[in-house]
Amino acid sequence: MTLGIVGDRNRFAQQLFTPLPQRYDRLAEILSMAQNGRWRRAMVDHIVPASPGLVLDVASGTAGVALQVADRTSAQVVGVDLTTDMLRQGQRNVAGARMTDRVTLAAGRAEQLPFADRTFDALTFTYLLRYVEDPQATLRELARVVTPGGVVASLEFLLPPSRFWRFWWWLYTRLVLPVGGWLTGGREWFEVGRFLGPNISGHYRRYPVDWTVEAWHRAGFDDVGFRVMSLGGGLVMWGRRSGG
Repeated sequence: MTLGIVGDRNRFAQQLFTPLPQRYDRLAEILSMAQNGRWRRAMVDHIVPASPGLVLDVASGTAGVALQVADRTSAQVVGVDLTTDMLRQGQRNVAGARMTDRVTLAAGRAEQLPFADRTFDALTFTYLLRYVEDPQATLRELARVVTPGGVVASLEFLLPPSRFWRFWWWLYTRLVLPVGGWLTGGREWFEVGRFLGPNISGHYRRYPVDWTVEAWHRAGFDDVGFRVMSLGGGLVMWGRRSGG
């Protein structure tokens, strides 16, 4: 499968995550202060009641969300990710969970999905919009492949709105994460830890939550809602494809 033209942010994401697949799930827990699993469950909670038959998981990585969707619904799940090394680990995880008949993984870009219009009953995406050149265009592309009335849910890191908690978040992301990354995973994890805090801050300076909610509406989603998680460390969003 061709990935088409890979932009600078796509290329950076590939370089960042290629060394990490075997340790990624543990790293995600460290980066989220052990909240990633709870955030994922809260996101998938918005998919389960729809009882979808076919679900697309974008930025699937090591297939953690895809496997949870398969475990909690009867759906067939397709996961796509930009980084082939992450997908290889995901395939090992799928095989280990004995879900090869339910979960399929493939290389692909969120900005140019290799699927026809209105293919999927539901869609999830995780930690995605900080790694694309144009979040609005990416949301439109995600909406394109969802059937009218289909539910979409996402998970992202957030900048804590409280000045008090934002101070401690700043210290954690600028000091604890890089050092903890180095001690637990060497240079690759140090680079991720050093990158994450400034990247999150920069993203929300350009695209605050209010902008993101409006971007979902402009992309073709109704009933858009969000939940701030863990004192502002995480953000779960959801909506329904217009026309249902």
